[in-house]
Amino acid sequence: MESNSDDVTRIRSEIEALKDEKARIENKMSVLEAQLQEAASLAPQHQQNDNVCNGSCPPISAVDANLLEVWARRLCYIAACGVGCLGIVDHDVVELNNLHRQLKVKSAAAACRAINSTIQIVEHEEALCTSNALEILNQYDIVIDATDNAPSRYMISDCCVVLGKPLVSGAALGLEGQLTVYNYKGGPCYRCLFPTPPPTTACQRCSDSGVLGVVPGIIGCLQALEAIKKASAVGEPLSGRMLLFDALSARIRIVKIRGRSLQCEVCGENTTFNQQHFKDFDYEKFTQSPLSPSPPKLKLLAPDSRITGKEYKERIVNGEAHVLVDVRPEHHYRIVSIPKSLNIPLASLEARLPEISSALNEGQEHEGTGSGANLYVICRRGNDSQRAVQYLHNMGFKLAKDIVGAWSPGPMMLIPTFLCISTKVICIVT
Repeated sequence: MESNSDDVTRIRSEIEALKDEKARIENKMSVLEAQLQEAASLAPQHQQNDNVCNGSCPPISAVDANLLEVWARRLCYIAACGVGCLGIVDHDVVELNNLHRQLKVKSAAAACRAINSTIQIVEHEEALCTSNALEILNQYDIVIDATDNAPSRYMISDCCVVLGKPLVSGAALGLEGQLTVYNYKGGPCYRCLFPTPPPTTACQRCSDSGVLGVVPGIIGCLQALEAIKKASAVGEPLSGRMLLFDALSARIRIVKIRGRSLQCEVCGENTTFNQQHFKDFDYEKFTQSPLSPSPPKLKLLAPDSRITGKEYKERIVNGEAHVLVDVRPEHHYRIVSIPKSLNIPLASLEARLPEISSALNEGQEHEGTGSGANLYVICRRGNDSQRAVQYLHNMGFKLAKDIVGAWSPGPMMLIPTFLCISTKVICIVT
């Protein structure tokens, strides 16, 4: 029996290795194909960035778009409508935990050129900041903002006011989204609505609080529509109004927002805010929030109290009796979770210890083993799970172990291995 088990483990390991190699080769081919398309389309038409605004329609810039669904649909629809020039600003990288909402600049540019080979694509692979924002955004007539943090939103809005550019602003978080147009024909800017930054606890990012990929996809399509309307000078833009989208109830509401504030520090009647003020302004200090946060990684546990995702997978394959506790907040767990895991948010861990004891007993009885079932804990970044394991050890759960990097980026991430979606969907297009 042990020989058969070893053969199964070996074969599965070889299959996984071949899959990884196949994915690497396909990724390399995609990159080369994108480079080929880019070289072919740039050769006859793309000279220098100084000539980026020669298209028949107003050039459009998508600023720091951190969402795949937003990126793909917004950019492709704009490219397909015949805009002359499209700028893309993003310095982010694709990671395993954001594949459902992420697209790199070069991939986005290649996708747009595949749809419209005559379009000029300008790739800005750099972080937008006060030192380069004026130079970059001044090249375009319409700016689209899909950033997910307070300092970027204030900075982009202020820059658009200084340059006199309309701003199509969209946001998505969890299962909700919103959309409006700022600084358009006397309409309000972002600061008119929010003269004082909200508390940092109220400013959540997609990377921290999660987002269902469909939601930014819908908001992105609507952003593309607003940009096309402005470029074509048709319809009624969402200036002075805000679109609110609730994915759970499938409802869209349009609400009226306050108009331009005469006392606004940036666009008010007596404002002295100019390009030099913009360059000198510290948006991170103003919002008390960093542009690109790097969450701390705690080291609370000894190495023998932690295992990798690969080790956890091997233990499951070997049929080990265990209980997996996910200590992320409930709304994170509802968006995506590992099958058969037990969701006990860290804040309620103390009150729900009996549930863990009961689950461990059931796991032991189900496997029919004489020894106790093991206990593993995961979280979003690996910090809360360490805190949970530390507390569980103090409460007598000595077998509890933390899984390193379960939901965070990295090769040991569990999502691709254990997220099993059995639903089958067909899309009929003809």
